[in-house]
Amino acid sequence: MSDKTPTNHEISETNPDPHSHNESHSAHSHTEHSESSETRPHHEHHEEAHRAHQSTMEKEQAHHNHPPQEHMEHGKEHDSHKDHEEMDHSDHSRHDIGHSQHHAAMIDDFKKRFWVVLALSIPIIVLSQMVQMLFGYTLSFPGSKIILFVLSSIVFFYGGLPFFKGARDELNDRKPGMMMLITLAITTSYIYSTLTTFFIEGSEFYFELSTLILVMLLGHWIEMRSQLGASKALEELVRLMPETAHKLDEAGNISEVSMQELVPGDLILVKSGEKVPTDGKIVEGESAVNEAMLTGESVPVDKKPGMQVIGGSVNGNGVLTVEVEQLGDETYLAQIIKTVQEAQAQKSRTQGLADKAAGWLFYIALASGAITFIYWLINGEINFALERMVTVLVIACPHALGLAVPLVNAVSTSIAARNGLLIRNRNQFEEARNVDIIVFDKTGTLTKGEFGVSDLIPTQAISEEELLIIAGSLESHSEHPIAVGIINLARERNLPLEKVTNYENLTGAGLKAELRGKTYFIVSPGEVERRNISYDRALFERVASEGKTVVFVLEEDHLLGLIAVMDVIRETSKQIIAKLKELGIESVMITGDNDKVASFVGKEIGIPRVYSQVLPDEKSSKIKDLQENDTKKVAMVGDGINDAPALATADLGIAIGAGTDVAMETADVILVDSDPKDVLSIIILSKATYRKTVQNLLWAAGYNIIAIPLAAGVLASRGFVITPAIGAAVMSLSTIIVAINARLLKIE
Repeated sequence: MSDKTPTNHEISETNPDPHSHNESHSAHSHTEHSESSETRPHHEHHEEAHRAHQSTMEKEQAHHNHPPQEHMEHGKEHDSHKDHEEMDHSDHSRHDIGHSQHHAAMIDDFKKRFWVVLALSIPIIVLSQMVQMLFGYTLSFPGSKIILFVLSSIVFFYGGLPFFKGARDELNDRKPGMMMLITLAITTSYIYSTLTTFFIEGSEFYFELSTLILVMLLGHWIEMRSQLGASKALEELVRLMPETAHKLDEAGNISEVSMQELVPGDLILVKSGEKVPTDGKIVEGESAVNEAMLTGESVPVDKKPGMQVIGGSVNGNGVLTVEVEQLGDETYLAQIIKTVQEAQAQKSRTQGLADKAAGWLFYIALASGAITFIYWLINGEINFALERMVTVLVIACPHALGLAVPLVNAVSTSIAARNGLLIRNRNQFEEARNVDIIVFDKTGTLTKGEFGVSDLIPTQAISEEELLIIAGSLESHSEHPIAVGIINLARERNLPLEKVTNYENLTGAGLKAELRGKTYFIVSPGEVERRNISYDRALFERVASEGKTVVFVLEEDHLLGLIAVMDVIRETSKQIIAKLKELGIESVMITGDNDKVASFVGKEIGIPRVYSQVLPDEKSSKIKDLQENDTKKVAMVGDGINDAPALATADLGIAIGAGTDVAMETADVILVDSDPKDVLSIIILSKATYRKTVQNLLWAAGYNIIAIPLAAGVLASRGFVITPAIGAAVMSLSTIIVAINARLLKIE
């Protein structure tokens, strides 16, 4: 059955208790939704039929068409990242704003260091003995060595600072990687060159020092610009919370106080359209509360005394008196923040392929350098032994290694962007090729997050079109999701909507209005029961059993027909699930919706493994269970704030572009077109990127396999010793090769 085009009732199974669906509709209060966080006054109808369906849609957010800010999330390359993880996050707002600015500053810092080092490297290269020897010219004047030393010292300390900090972090974590390898090479070359300038005979390595730092700065600058950082997610969460509240004293007087002044047990007043300041229990008043930004459920939830409210949710048109229960770190929102922080900290420990390769080269360099020095010290003289050792250590960190991965990543990011993908976390994107299970949020992900009419069932001698005209005309005064679904179908069919008069909202029942001189009603099943209007119960039960919300259209007390609505399934959802299955990847659906809706959607799109009625704070636990119990790589696709912890916990978090900012900035990859079919593109591109990365690393490492033994002097007895000049020439050739190879990356 089409999700959008209504048909005469398609029946699957029966609902043993029709009243369970009747009662469910009470949550349908026809709240007027807008793209703002404000909830405007609304008419309430179909109340009882909607409660079972109040979890149906998890998204009603406007698409945020803003250009992504370039951030850097470079693992452990900088101590500032480590410092960030260890910070006290009690002041989230101040912290996250600072973190956002920090990312941008780090990009600018690498850019600035690159240009400064480039300017200094030009005279260093010209004055370098090795370059002079290579190109056959002589340039020497009084003080030239001192100038060379001073310029190189600036390059070493200023340009090398980020690598020193990164090396410190890798050392503390006992995970040697790129930073320690770079630091080893540049430190060795600087110390030895200083010794040859002032104290001993030998070849200086100022050329290798400056060019290595220059290339590595360029590589990291490219890398940072090719990915986005998850720096604003928590900032966006914090913005949901009001800074003040209306406190009630014992006499009932109202005073505006800061959130810091509240304590559990205080009574606060939440006016119409305001955000709920903190978690609590309603002691007086009734209203429909919009929890979409927090729970993902776009339909407002009816709240009465004794029920809980969540801080950050938006009150409807009622006035609520709330007893404060949780504050600060104990609130629902704070728990989401904590979960996201923990998950992101865990992810930051992931070591990328390049770092792993660099780690192995680091140990090889140390071992080769030590063996080389000891051997030539025993069989030669100390100056020659030092020169050979330094040559080995410097050559062990080839320029190509600094560009091998960043260039591939930059090309990969460009290809991704052209295909509607934004990569935020490079290391996690690498894991996409190994994903075994993909967990899909239902509403707003596999479905569009909006109601569409699925069934038009006239019961009198009228056509579907006539039934739709009447219903659409009556609903034209509402922007409630159900009303919007009915009106949209009428417009798609180019049916004329007529003007109604004497419009009246029937609280808890539906609505009525006059049309063509007659009185019409759109009501819930419960209201039909109360009026003792007969209808086909078997038909209703079959339609309701598919998880659909059913409303009744009446002319006075005569039943004209039934209209069933449901969250519209995306056209591509079934296709992507089938293709993933062909690749051997299991698809799982997780939703807060009821069993009926979840089972129906899962069956329609071909997902056998469905988790329903999952609370927002339980989604990340489900991800952990899949990771631990199945010992597999798990990806999560979602769109709401409630998905943020799960997105951060998963091995790969994928956010729908039309979702909330928090979800997008917590995820590792964003689907700009909001189409789940692009998940397949992620996997294909990840595999292609990995293959190209391995190729480049083999080129870079292959250089070392040949160069290190030659630098160590294994052929010295035959009169062949690789000089720094020859090493530099081969090094440059290797760099050109990896650059060309990176440009050949494409999606097959």
